[in-house]
Amino acid sequence: MNTLRLLGVSLILTGAVGAAFAQAPVTRAQVKAELAQAIRDGDVQIGDSGRTLREEDPSHYPKLAQAPGLTRAQVKAELAEAVREGDVQVGDSGRTLAELDPSRYPHPAQPAGLTRAQVKTELAQAIRDGDIEQGDSGETLAQEFPQRYAAARVRDGESRFAKD
Repeated sequence: MNTLRLLGVSLILTGAVGAAFAQAPVTRAQVKAELAQAIRDGDVQIGDSGRTLREEDPSHYPKLAQAPGLTRAQVKAELAEAVREGDVQVGDSGRTLAELDPSRYPHPAQPAGLTRAQVKTELAQAIRDGDIEQGDSGETLAQEFPQRYAAARVRDGESRFAKD
């Protein structure tokens, strides 16, 4: 009885594996053609090193097509801009000209921040609305004591933490 079950299960599994291989049918001729092309191109790995025939002896194989690169004029323009901005590394330290002598190169523009008056206004608003965190709970005063800050929030047109 167990032998019949084991035989049935093995037949089902064999059928499932066969169906999986049948999804991508490749003929023997196609496999041979792909192998011949790989050998011609030098794309076959040799030995345990993982290197291909092309890597071992590039003179016997055609050169691979390379993507178009930058023109000489474009490279010269990029270099001139890098020198002008101090983005050229000097020596083995890995530091750029701008890092070694910052007074000779323009500084990147800093984003405009808030003025002192704007910060003070925002702080006063946060205190009035109870948006300051209190203690280790991470809750704001308005969350802990909503009744204290509800009137100010309603006056400002906010509805959160306000009592209906």
